[in-house]
Amino acid sequence: MSEQCDHKCSSCGEQCAERQSEQDLSAPLGKLSTVKKVIAIVSGKGGVGKSLLTGLLASGMAKRGKQTAILDADLTGPSIPKMFGLHGKPTVIEQGLVPMRSKEGIDIVSMNMLLPDASEAVLWRGPILAGVVKQFWSEAIWKDIDVMFIDMPPGTGDIPLTVFQSLPVDGIIVVTSPQDLVAMIVEKAIRMANLMKMPILGLIENLSYFVCPDNGKSYQIFGESRSKAVAEEHGLSLLAALPIDPNLAAACDRGAIGEYPCDALGDVLDRIEKLTPHAKKA
Repeated sequence: MSEQCDHKCSSCGEQCAERQSEQDLSAPLGKLSTVKKVIAIVSGKGGVGKSLLTGLLASGMAKRGKQTAILDADLTGPSIPKMFGLHGKPTVIEQGLVPMRSKEGIDIVSMNMLLPDASEAVLWRGPILAGVVKQFWSEAIWKDIDVMFIDMPPGTGDIPLTVFQSLPVDGIIVVTSPQDLVAMIVEKAIRMANLMKMPILGLIENLSYFVCPDNGKSYQIFGESRSKAVAEEHGLSLLAALPIDPNLAAACDRGAIGEYPCDALGDVLDRIEKLTPHAKKA
């Protein structure tokens, strides 16, 4: 046993004589909930478009006739409700929290729905935030969900660790952008997923290029992309490359992300649909 041992065997890779049996850290679903597939949207840093991709993927899956949900785990920077034009508070009944439903039919739970004011800062420490995410999973009523998307906070801290240890994640999609700095940080998210034995479906590059409306030419605003090379280094696929589009930004600002057509994500949705469902029940 190392002198630096903190006795947290669940997050330790060492094999020693003092190693304790692993605890079951899984969070149960509520009795009224059923979730077949869980897809986490992650990255190593903020500002690359995790929430944007979460909203687009959920909208795309809903358009395919799947009952879809979003668990917004980015508790200190939630933006999902605004993207879908949701206001007010969710209903709480004796059996649990009833998610708010977007006009596309997507069930959503987000911290912004529970705050007195959407601009209020959430000044909580990591263990409390992680506990709230588990409550969103266990105490909300997720009714007959085919696919749940989890919008993760940036980095590799308490909340991602809790999601990977406690929720039955079927696959991870890593979001990146073209800059070298982002590519380096994204590798941290990939390594964390590998350490936690989480299946990675692939990478999606956001802000990949800009199509000039005057001449129709594509310009790489943030420089030449390294995302494909990073993906190949880790034996992964680059699933899609999304452009900078002012129309998408405008759709999010007016709460209408579901109206934005995004054919570029069709192959990603196909891959998610082909995942073997493992029904998660209470």
